Amino acid sequence: MKILLVDDELVSREKLNKLVSSLEYETIVAESGEEALKIWQYQRPRMVITDWVMPGMDGLELCKRIREQEGSQYTYIIMLTSKNDISDVVEAINFGADDYITKPFQKDELSVRIRAGERILGFESRDIVIFSLAKLAESRDPETGNHLERIRHYSKILAQFLAEEDNHNEIDGLFIENIFLTSPLHDIGKVGIPDHILLKQGRLDDKEFTIMKNHSIVGWETLNEAQKRYPKAEYLKMSAQIARFHHEKFDGSGYPNGLKGEDIPLPARIVALADVYDALINKRVYKEAFSDDMAKAIILAGKGSHFDPSIVDAFLSCEDKFNEIWKWFKLG
Repeated sequence: MKILLVDDELVSREKLNKLVSSLEYETIVAESGEEALKIWQYQRPRMVITDWVMPGMDGLELCKRIREQEGSQYTYIIMLTSKNDISDVVEAINFGADDYITKPFQKDELSVRIRAGERILGFESRDIVIFSLAKLAESRDPETGNHLERIRHYSKILAQFLAEEDNHNEIDGLFIENIFLTSPLHDIGKVGIPDHILLKQGRLDDKEFTIMKNHSIVGWETLNEAQKRYPKAEYLKMSAQIARFHHEKFDGSGYPNGLKGEDIPLPARIVALADVYDALINKRVYKEAFSDDMAKAIILAGKGSHFDPSIVDAFLSCEDKFNEIWKWFKLG
């Protein structure tokens, strides 16, 4: 991430640049508010750390001008100043600053404030990425639309139940939030499947099914490449795992890797059941919708073979909630 640093005093500017660079961020340095605004207009760094008191355009005016021009891509602004009265803090926030550091400051304090800003910017980027990719999947797959909404709600309900009732220590609030956000990307790899296979009426032959199975690899490669560029983005790691492994089966008979049991990542085991359940109770190009009882019977028959037994038990405990979600999104 590029960070624009603004200070009219040479010593302060060089100190700030040295500290931020040592935290492994790319820096752009400006000697005045006017120069900073021009740099921001052309390079659009996502974060600005600026001194308050400067000749000409001061930090407050720079904040104001950025907010007036930033459009849809948010810029996180940290104000540096020797002012420390509460009224000064209020004034800085009113002009558009997101955070406020009083001089002199320490490296650790600066690091914490920058990372807090990164998290906020990361939430914005995450939601845009997920929405865009989900819409891409929706444009190619005739079974998407409200299917994606149902999958995310089914997955969230299962994860919440497992967190409360079972011994799944890896499920915390962030896990539940991420599986709700990323489960709609489970079939993103279908964008790479030819129309004559993806849209075929009736069942696929062996050759066509082999091609169709490749969607799990296409999805993995797409999301894994994004995760390599943003290694701290846990939601991308989870989405890649789901895309690749949600067709694995608990007994090892699934694809693409033939993983068995708990070698299959937990998010993929959860989405596997949610996806199959939704396919069973809704009409598809190759089948009519099954009744609730028939879908439940098929899920039970797959306990320990297709599905993780603990997740089947969670499904049985949450069956009423699944039915509520299906009714809510039944037009999908």
